[in-house]
Order: sequence, then C-alpha cells, then structure tokens
Amino acid sequence: MHVNAQQLEALTTSVLAAGRVILDIRENGFAAEAKADGSPVTEADRQAEQVLLQTLGQQFPNIPVIAEEQVAAGILPEPGALFFLVDALDGTKEFVLGGCDFTVNIGLIERGVPVFGIVYAPADGRIFVGAGANDAWQARINCREEGGSLQDKKPLQVKAADPQNLRAIASKSHRDEQTNDWLREHNICNVVSAGSSIKFCLLATAEADIYPRFGPTCEWDTAAGHAVLQCAGGQVTRIDGTAFLYGKADQEKPYLNPGFVARGGAPI
Repeated sequence: MHVNAQQLEALTTSVLAAGRVILDIRENGFAAEAKADGSPVTEADRQAEQVLLQTLGQQFPNIPVIAEEQVAAGILPEPGALFFLVDALDGTKEFVLGGCDFTVNIGLIERGVPVFGIVYAPADGRIFVGAGANDAWQARINCREEGGSLQDKKPLQVKAADPQNLRAIASKSHRDEQTNDWLREHNICNVVSAGSSIKFCLLATAEADIYPRFGPTCEWDTAAGHAVLQCAGGQVTRIDGTAFLYGKADQEKPYLNPGFVARGGAPI
C-alpha cells in the first residue's frame, strides 16, 4: 500500500500535535505509573496516542491500529494483512528521567513487512520518514511553531561501512550482557548509546552502522524505525539472520519481538 501525499501531510501534522502534547505535559509536570509488565506509562503516552488514533481513524478508517496503550488496556484488534503499529511515546524511561531520546512512531505493516514509517523526536525536532523503497528522508521541524515548515530536508540512504571500524549503537536503558558479548564477538569497540526508535534512524542517516538488540521489544517499538531504515536501504533480521516479521498476534505475549540485528552499512 502507498501512503499518498495528502495522507502523509495529515500524519505529519498528527505526529507534530502528539509531540506538542508530550512537551507540554513534560513542562507542566506529570506522574509516572507502572504497567503490568513493570514498564512506565504517563499521561503523555495516553494523550499523544489519542491524537494519533484520531488521525488514523479519519485517514484510514478500514485499517486496524495496534497501539501500545490500547493493547495495555486489553484492546487488540485483529491485525489482518494490513495494519498500523503505534507507539506515541517510545522511550518513556528517557522521558521520565528528563532525557531527550523519546519519539512519536507510526508504522504501517503489509503482510508482515513494514512498508511505511514516520518517527518524530519532539525534543530536538528531527523527523524521519520511510515512504517506500528508496524513498526515505529526514528533516527538522519545531512542533510548537504554528504553521512551521520542514527545514533541512535530505534524502536518506545507508552508506557502506568500514568492516574494521564499525560503529554500533545500543540501547541506553536496556543494554544487557548478551549485547556486550555479541559486540565483543564481532570486535566492535566503537559503541554509542541512545534511547527509543531513534537508533534505527541513526543507521539510516549513516551516523551509526549496526544495532544489535537482545532485550525485549514489542512490535510498536520497532515498526516505524524499521520502515525508515529499510526504505533507506538498510535491513533488520533476527539474530540468526532470518526474516524479522510483524503481526505476531497469536503467540503467548502478543506482538513481542525476538532479538534482532539492524544494519545500515554494516556487512555482518
């Protein structure tokens, strides 16, 4: 499925509105609660998700939406061959701690594969879009600027990496010993940490080359960033190199991802 220009404009407007909600709540103060799995949730997560759900319902009334906080509330639509995955505030731990690595995410899945993604980082105004094969771009826009326009828009294309000097990016909040072992096994010493789905986007911009992840993620955490990276020429596979697919609704914990390796220009 192709997201047309009018729909992309509506989705961009929606993620900016969600970003504005998130920043306003951060400025005005908020309380963090723990969900059943122990992960934090705030009013920013919930309100931003409602902004995105409203737009998706208007623009794509016949496409199911799997959204993180709705799933937590027990609302799990049947995904079908075509469905959206939404994480309105990915990186809630960073948000709660006062960091800047949090993002607004919308990903579109077709037959298990991400075909469209939009990732917005409200704190620094970076937006990343993957709209199809070889059609990915980044720009900057301030969500608080009324009528603001995209600035510094640039196409995204992964670049070949030096196999002797790979730059890895790893989770800031969830880096584990398995990740450290994998990095040592592949002789990768140059490692930076970042939170949220921005890690996929930094592979697409060639600011890093590879991102291994062994710790748990859910499909809404990865879909949008995966789409951006894939549209920029990168790839995501399971740890063993097999296909990393979406729509895992029938497993014991619905939509839980296996470990993966995301690659920009890395040959391994």
